[in-house]
Amino acid sequence: MNEGWYRLLSILVFTAGFWEGPAAVLYRVFGDDHGTPMRAVNYLDSPWNYVASGVIALLAFALLAVLDKGREKALARARDAGAARAHAGTHTG
Repeated sequence: MNEGWYRLLSILVFTAGFWEGPAAVLYRVFGDDHGTPMRAVNYLDSPWNYVASGVIALLAFALLAVLDKGREKALARARDAGAARAHAGTHTG
């Protein structure tokens, strides 16, 4: 995958993690929300919705760390490939 895919997946993971994590807790505490498709953990009864929100937030954080490592590796591969092409072009003959 190239850097663009890693960035897109990171945005999607962050958005899902935020809405199912901290945003769901805030909507439940301050808005007495009992669930919508964007905050499905609020369909759970209390205290399980808070536990599920915490787990989802931690899972999203872990996935973001993995995606960031993958993005760094993709950038390093692209940089190494570019350097190898430049090196091969200067020593032909």
